[in-house]
Amino acid sequence: METKQIKISKWVDLYTAKLYKWSLQKLHDEDLAKDLVQDTFLAAFENLEKFKGQSSELTWLFGILNNKIKAHYTQTKKMSLQPLKAEAILEDIFEDNGHWKATSAEPAWHESIELLDNPSFLKVFKLCLSNLPLQWQDTLLQKFILGTDPKEICQALDISVTNYWQIIHRAKLMMRMCLDKNWRE
Repeated sequence: METKQIKISKWVDLYTAKLYKWSLQKLHDEDLAKDLVQDTFLAAFENLEKFKGQSSELTWLFGILNNKIKAHYTQTKKMSLQPLKAEAILEDIFEDNGHWKATSAEPAWHESIELLDNPSFLKVFKLCLSNLPLQWQDTLLQKFILGTDPKEICQALDISVTNYWQIIHRAKLMMRMCLDKNWRE
């Protein structure tokens, strides 16, 4: 008779790649996908006596993984972002006369150079990015992450150069507002 450790060890060898691929497809975050697959095997180990063999091992593991993914999204929703509306942004950025509001101090998140190494900041950053319209997300990612030439971005997204610069400007403002409101060190 196999021990729990041997059985789970075999399952890890057989099913890790499939579970990871599924998790990555749902989460779009390599580290989080790996963590949830690991948590899946841990939960399977702890609850192995509940597995009655009425489904395949892989089906049971997928069920556990899907529950882990749902729990992640539920937790993420609980710390959901304050929705941003264009009117609120304009009120926060511009005076009634149309001039820029003077800012007394930069927010704390500007002080750290290593923010992109901070998992908490990255989570908020990704949530803020996901709040943007898809075209704005694509434009920001292509410009700042991929370093794509603006002319190529305009062609790929079928937008004018003027529209491109408006999107960049507005997307950066939205990201800044979102990060100012939701990032807490």
